[in-house]
Amino acid sequence: MAERAGPDRRRVRRLLLAGCLVAVLTGCADMEGLHRDGAAASVAPPEPLWPQSRPSPAGPEQQRGRPFVVPGIAKVASGDMRDADPLAVVKADLTATEREDRGTGRLVDRRAAERVAGCVRAAGCGVREPVLRDLTDDGRAELITAVDIDGRASEMRVYHVVDGSVTRVFSRRAVLEGVELAAGHLAIREPTSNDRFVYVSHYGWDGRMMALIELKLDTCRALKQTSGLPCVTPSPTPGGPS
Repeated sequence: MAERAGPDRRRVRRLLLAGCLVAVLTGCADMEGLHRDGAAASVAPPEPLWPQSRPSPAGPEQQRGRPFVVPGIAKVASGDMRDADPLAVVKADLTATEREDRGTGRLVDRRAAERVAGCVRAAGCGVREPVLRDLTDDGRAELITAVDIDGRASEMRVYHVVDGSVTRVFSRRAVLEGVELAAGHLAIREPTSNDRFVYVSHYGWDGRMMALIELKLDTCRALKQTSGLPCVTPSPTPGGPS
């Protein structure tokens, strides 16, 4: 019996230690709130505002995203926008679009159309230097350009050749905080009402035009790290230097 007393005492100690450990863990669980009593916090469901109101379908004069054959431009037999006159294309496009727009401003800002109407030098009319890149992966170049309207907003355009005809396949009015091109995708960065964030819209070729494929928010810090571009320039303080 005396020989079994030692092992028995050790067994009892182990059982006591195990019981203490369970008590400690139970106490921790209660302290951390793993077993919460009382009613759960209520979450209000989304509240629709004006649920009966719906916009009318967009008419042809409101559809900025459709391909548009630019009138008055000679056929481009090569199918490559390198063989077209960039300024002539922009002038013909904005003039025809403003006429179709009928002064509504939905398709093009009238000021941009007026700026390029009598333009003889692109730089003097706010037309940005043309960029020629293959966005459709067919080995031929598309024309990427923009018309600056008032020092802030711009009308951006992309042109592609379809069956020899110069065709606008992208149209966007935006505050161009930054424009990037990677793997055939266009990324357009625009400021938001919060200086910490920018909108980033990604566009890719869908077989007939440059279509939106992703829209997200990015932080100014990420913008600086990835592109080196600055964020939104703060507005001057009242009474301070402009």
